[in-house]
Amino acid sequence: MARLGTRRPADPQGSPALKRALTTPLLYFFILGDVLGAGVYVLVGQVAADAGGAVWVPLAVALLLALLTAASYAELATKYPRAGGASHYATRAFGPFAGFVAGFCMLAAGIVSVAALARGFGGDYLSAFVTLPVGLVAVLFLALLALVNARGIKESTRANVAATVVEVGGLLVIVALGAWLLLRGDGDVARLGQLGTPEKGAAAAVLSGSVLAYYSFVGFETSVNVAEETRDPRRSYPRALFGALATAGVVYVLVGLAASVAVPTDRLAASSGPLLEVVEAAGGVPTRLFSAIALVAVANGALLTGIMSSRLAYGMARDGLLPAVLTRVLPERRTPWAAIAVTTLLSMLLALTGSVATLASTLVLLLLVVFLMVNTAVLVLRRDRGEADHFRAPTVLPVLGAASCVALATQIEAEVWLRGLLVVAVGTVFAAVAAVRRGGRAKTPGPAGGEGHAGEAGSAGGAGHAGDAGPAAEAGRADGAGPADGPGGRTERGG
Repeated sequence: MARLGTRRPADPQGSPALKRALTTPLLYFFILGDVLGAGVYVLVGQVAADAGGAVWVPLAVALLLALLTAASYAELATKYPRAGGASHYATRAFGPFAGFVAGFCMLAAGIVSVAALARGFGGDYLSAFVTLPVGLVAVLFLALLALVNARGIKESTRANVAATVVEVGGLLVIVALGAWLLLRGDGDVARLGQLGTPEKGAAAAVLSGSVLAYYSFVGFETSVNVAEETRDPRRSYPRALFGALATAGVVYVLVGLAASVAVPTDRLAASSGPLLEVVEAAGGVPTRLFSAIALVAVANGALLTGIMSSRLAYGMARDGLLPAVLTRVLPERRTPWAAIAVTTLLSMLLALTGSVATLASTLVLLLLVVFLMVNTAVLVLRRDRGEADHFRAPTVLPVLGAASCVALATQIEAEVWLRGLLVVAVGTVFAAVAAVRRGGRAKTPGPAGGEGHAGEAGSAGGAGHAGDAGPAAEAGRADGAGPADGPGGRTERGG
């Protein structure tokens, strides 16, 4: 293992290996910064509408379901500690066609997520300052984010560090206000056990609410791309991953408890700024101050996801999987302006045609497709030794993880399924075209795909390098280093 500050030898494909610089604490905060984010600021009310007053229950269930899939990621990330993520794993297990579909679903999920957050930005939090049509705000917001994205990844990730501190602070304020309400006897503890709606019983309501709550935990899956840059992936990655998810889960459950106690369920469900309702009920914190915190959280989540989406589109286009026009970069900034423009326009279109809840559910559906592939890939790849010393999840966990993906998918509405299936169909067409283009290319041998599939992942999984990693894997090629600098030009993404 190379020491900090050195570069390891090139991998078998000729690409220089990444520097192992991340310790367990650094990796923990990287993952925590990815998971703790904007979703809970805008979706707590929608979870209450689906599940009833006990908002904390779907959040706890979503945490447990996320941990099942996280166990599969922990095994694969330590078994194959290289940037690539779900697309790379699917390519190894099922071939480049499945790898491309996984990468394309990640791209689509990112675009949908940005659209959802743009609509959330234009809701009640912004209304504390000015009242404008949500659609107009979403379009202007996305245009501004695109300009920040095009300016460069270094500036974007610097803004992320400060914004992450602000958004975590906002969640802790909500927890403290909920405790204050209880201490002064103003909260309604009875709501903590209220599950179910007039349309659904308790069990169905919890599962339905867990679909939206699941959105709050997404982000951990991108961390697999920095396993290659971790000093001791076998020990560090599982600890950091499970620790960060557990920390985020505790914070989210406490936020859910505070929201349930502080605000009547119907009022919480009707708000597009649900945590602002907690602030108003408790008092002591200026509503404009908390609204500003929430807007920073939403903007930060949208910015980071927008960076990931544009870099994934750029990487897939560079590998010949998407139109070549998406590889165009600004001469000075070396940022992929064409990919940024196209992904932003698609997010604008989605933001104008769907609600926050519908878009969030669409994102979850697309990620469930990816997570199903990852959970089954773990079992398929058990025949491949990979790294000799890697984390191994008990077999029951990936099985339960795959089952949980199917269970959550059954709770998604028909309208969302229509959107999701359309995206998957488009991805399948692109994958078929890419397969035809690769048809005449010689395949290199390797166990379970081995180096052969890894090599083909330059087309299918290469998109995964760009997409799942986002800035961590591809920013060096599109920002600063430029495409001509080849695979070695990579920069780390700020947590």
